[in-house]
Amino acid sequence: MGAGKLLGKIAGSVATDRAPGMASNFVRQAFDRAVDGAGPLLGAAEAADKRLKAHDGNVTEAIDALIDAHVRLATAQGFVTNLGGLLTVAVMIPANISGLALLQCHMVAGIAHLQGYDLSDPRVRNAVLACILGEDSVRGLVKNKKLPSTPMAIATAPSYDAELDQRIATEVAAELIGRVAGKRTVTFIARRAPIIGGGVGAVSDGFRTWQVGRFAAKELRARKRA
Repeated sequence: MGAGKLLGKIAGSVATDRAPGMASNFVRQAFDRAVDGAGPLLGAAEAADKRLKAHDGNVTEAIDALIDAHVRLATAQGFVTNLGGLLTVAVMIPANISGLALLQCHMVAGIAHLQGYDLSDPRVRNAVLACILGEDSVRGLVKNKKLPSTPMAIATAPSYDAELDQRIATEVAAELIGRVAGKRTVTFIARRAPIIGGGVGAVSDGFRTWQVGRFAAKELRARKRA
C-alpha cells in the first residue's frame, strides 16, 4: 500500500471514529440531494429517464451514457478542487468530498432506477451507498462481517435492517475522506505546481467514478419494473 493510500485510510478512519453520526448524516444528505435534485442537477430518476429516452429505451446504452457523463463531471470537479496549495486545503478538501459524494450517489441511484429498483426503498438506498464503496472494499467488508452481503443482496433482502443505515453511511464517508486525503498527500509530496495537483485530482476522481459506475452496473442486476 502506498504512503498516500495508507495515510488516506488513517484520515478517513480517524474522522469517522470521532464523529460517526456527523459523517453518516453528511452522506445521507448527499444521497437525498442526489435523488431529489439540487440546483441545476435533476433528480437521479428524472436524469436517468432522460438518458433512457435519448437512447430509445436501450437500458445498457443509457447506463453507459450516465456513467460517461458523471465521469466527466467528476473529472472537472476533481481538477478544480485540487488546484492550489496548503492554503486551500481547509476549503477544497470538504468541497471535493461533497462533490464526489453527490455525483457518485446521483450516478449509482440513476443506474439503480434504470435497472428497476425503487429509490424510495431503504434497502435500495443502502445498496446504492454500498456500491460507492467499490468492489474491493465491499468484498473486504463482507469478509470482515462489517457488511452482511453484497449490494445486490442488500437491495433485495427480505426485510430492512435499520442498523445498516449508519454503518454503511459511515463506511462511505470514511472511504471518500480517505480517497481525498490520500490523493492530497501524494500531491503535496510529489509537486509544488498547483496545476499538477489539479491534474492528479481530475484523473483520480474521474477514474474512481468510472470504477464505481461499472461496479454498480454489474452488481445491481435488472429487475422487472412494477
